[in-house]
Amino acid sequence: MKKGFLYFIVFIIVVSWLLQLYKNYSLSDDDTIQVIKEKRTMVLNDFLKAYKKWLFSKVVLTDGVDLVGYEYLWTGKKTTLMTLNKSFTEQYVNTYSTKKPLDTSLNELGIDLTGKVLLDIEYQERWILQTLFEEVGPILLFFVVFLLFFKFMMPKWWSWFPFNVKAGKLDNKAKNKTKFSDVAGMEEVKAELSEIVDYLKNPAKYHKVWARHPKWVLLFGEPWSGKTLLARAVAGESNVPFFSVSGSEFMEMLVGMGAAKVRELFGKAKAVGKAIIFIDEIDAIGRRRWAGYSWGHQEQEQTLNQILTEMDGFDTNTNIIVIAATNRPDVLDPALLRAGRFDRKVMVSRPTYEERISIFTYYLKTKKIDENVNIESLAKRTSGLVGADIENIVNEASLRIAKDGRVSLGKADFEYALEKVLMGPEKKVKSMNEQEKKIVTFHELWHAVTAYLLPQADPVEKISIVRRWYALGVTWMTPEEDKNLYSKAKFLDQIVSLLWWRAAEEVFFGEDEITTGASNDFEKATGIITDMITKYGMDEDIGTISYADSEKNEYNLTKPYSERTAEMIDKKIKTYMSDCYDKAKKIIKTNKSVLESLSELLLEKEYLTKEEFESMMQTLLKKND
Repeated sequence: MKKGFLYFIVFIIVVSWLLQLYKNYSLSDDDTIQVIKEKRTMVLNDFLKAYKKWLFSKVVLTDGVDLVGYEYLWTGKKTTLMTLNKSFTEQYVNTYSTKKPLDTSLNELGIDLTGKVLLDIEYQERWILQTLFEEVGPILLFFVVFLLFFKFMMPKWWSWFPFNVKAGKLDNKAKNKTKFSDVAGMEEVKAELSEIVDYLKNPAKYHKVWARHPKWVLLFGEPWSGKTLLARAVAGESNVPFFSVSGSEFMEMLVGMGAAKVRELFGKAKAVGKAIIFIDEIDAIGRRRWAGYSWGHQEQEQTLNQILTEMDGFDTNTNIIVIAATNRPDVLDPALLRAGRFDRKVMVSRPTYEERISIFTYYLKTKKIDENVNIESLAKRTSGLVGADIENIVNEASLRIAKDGRVSLGKADFEYALEKVLMGPEKKVKSMNEQEKKIVTFHELWHAVTAYLLPQADPVEKISIVRRWYALGVTWMTPEEDKNLYSKAKFLDQIVSLLWWRAAEEVFFGEDEITTGASNDFEKATGIITDMITKYGMDEDIGTISYADSEKNEYNLTKPYSERTAEMIDKKIKTYMSDCYDKAKKIIKTNKSVLESLSELLLEKEYLTKEEFESMMQTLLKKND
């Protein structure tokens, strides 16, 4: 980059020198080249005084206004111009220019038309375009040369220009093509997409029966769920070119450039015949249109309209499949989702327990693992994670053994990787004082004990009072099985567990010693209660009406319900919070001795495993009975 910039500076200096040289040289009819050494502008009176002192050898009047006096200095050596193949004598001069009034003649100014000083009178007839070119031409020439320099000498910088309409990167390498075998799990999704592969391989059998195969496929799901990997696998299985582009690449500084990029991208794909076009994050340009007017929405709507036009331009003989991906299908414009456009919509969900086993097996197939590593246990403890998270866990474990100089992955390595990915890296450098450490200990134990005693809460996996990221301590709880539906009882148990810290602070240390540590717990608890009331219809008084803000209301600053309803919702939130808080205090008072015994052990070890915690709880509860 530094070398290219140096070339650019040298290029500008050379061009400037050539332009100056061109301006200073003029070709005469008497086999001489006049070289202008100095140009001066004078007022009319000084010009006339210089004329009377015989300073000028020649005076030129142009268009009855411009007066230029030539002072001949000396005659130089002969030079040859290769372009004309002729020798000329260099004559060096100084020029002095001024302007005379239109209504005043030369005689009135004292300039003798028949005197010893040679007088030339010139009239130049110029077209408007010629005058415009003389004024603007050098600027346009410099700008064109500037762009050409960047395009050919510094191609990496060329993409920064807003006039660049290139869109889409062709990934058509023969090596390392992604196949369905490289996508672990997601068998149902792969079965859905296998029809696309069959169509690209055998389009004739679909055309034979006049079947209109889906040309546009929408993959939607949570981030990192594998949408891009699936699109690449479809192209790899079909053995066709793969054009990839992000939706944000179509948004440009100039209105209309996004639409031009769409046309250019689809033109590339049509030129190769069969192809896959992958548009990632299509919600960047395909969001629901609205009545507001701004540059951003104007550009987005023009780009979206061009995409809709391209959609409708596909016929049964077009062997191009467009696969788009988004995390937010709910914000897409209805015109995109109607029949004939995104006919095929495929949900890429989080992997199930069996699929997580397949993903772990895939990423571990090239690694050496110890016998004590249980893949089923790892899959069970990673409920809710996607394939990219599992790959990250395996990679963190591999980095650890590489750092230690080992070649085999053990159970402790996966424990380390799981904790680092799910809870964050340990930060033992920033230590806490004894009082803070004691409060954090009680806090984490309160969460764990509540989860153990409440039937609907998730079981505890590990308790730690070592700092991780912003957290002073962590209680890691994992569900025993994948769940898609949650009951009101489970939500209430979660709220009780979240309110345990503040309740325990009040019981153990008194109201005057409560801290700010429960602020995040209050935020989570309030969000759960709000969703219960406004989204899931779990309150008898509020009823089974959804009061949650919808995406259709995203530009409206008002709430989609009345002030009276808002007041009723606020009262209900406070009531649920108060009842759960009282329940948390009651459990604490009943199990106060259990907490005190567990706190001593946790302060000493700084962490407790699932087995250690459950064993201690069973022993302590028996003693209380």
